[in-house]
Amino acid sequence: MKLIETNITETLDELYLIETLNLDNRKILELGCGAATMTKKIASNGINRKVIASEVDKEQHEENLKLNIDNIEFILSGAQDIPLEDNSIDIIFMFKSFHHIPKDLMPQALNEIFRVLKPNALAYISEPLFIGEQNELIAMFHDEEKVRIDAFKNIKKSVDEGQFKLFKEIFFQTEVFYKNFEDFKNKQMNLTYNNDKIHQELESKIKNKFNSHNQGQNVEFYKPFRVDILQKY
Repeated sequence: MKLIETNITETLDELYLIETLNLDNRKILELGCGAATMTKKIASNGINRKVIASEVDKEQHEENLKLNIDNIEFILSGAQDIPLEDNSIDIIFMFKSFHHIPKDLMPQALNEIFRVLKPNALAYISEPLFIGEQNELIAMFHDEEKVRIDAFKNIKKSVDEGQFKLFKEIFFQTEVFYKNFEDFKNKQMNLTYNNDKIHQELESKIKNKFNSHNQGQNVEFYKPFRVDILQKY
C-alpha cells in the first residue's frame, strides 16, 4: 500500500468503479454520506438495493430525511459507533470521509466496519490525494495533508496487522471544471468550516493563483484519488 501515486493515467467517473462490485441484491452501508449525492446514485442504479446512509452532522441528516427515497434509510451516526447488527452488511462505502474521523477514533471506526460486515464482504474507502493543482489551491485555506496521512496510516495498519485483507488498491483521477473564480469560490470556499479562515488578503491570493490557470475562465483540473478495497477475513 502507498499513500501517493504521482503517475496516474486513468481518468474516470468513480461510479464506474463502484458498479464493478455487483451491488444488486445487496445490503449497502455508506458512512459519512454528506448530502447523499453518491447515495442516490448507488440506490437508483441497479435492482433490489437496500442502502443505509449514515451522517454525523445533525443538520445534514435532517435534510437527508426530507429526500424520502424508498430504498434508502438515513441514520444519524459516526463510523466509530454504527448502530447495526454484527455481520449484517454486504458492502460498505466511504467517499472522502474517512479522514474526517478524529484520529483517535479511526481504529474504533475500522473495528466497527469489521464488525458489521458479513464474512468476506468488502469495505470501499475512497480518499483524495494531497497532490495536484486544485489541491494546491484548496490547501491555501483548508490544508488536509496531516489528516489524510493519519487516515492512510490507520487503514494500512489494519491491513498490516491482519484485521483486513487488501482486496485491491486503485489510483485514478476525475475531471473537475469551474466556469470562473466565483464558481470555484461557491463550490470550495463558501463552506461553513471555512468561514473564519478566509480573510480578504488570502482570498485575493487564492483568486490570483486560480486566474493563473487559463486566465481564470473554464478552468479544468484533474483530482486524484486512492481507493483501498478491504476484505473482511
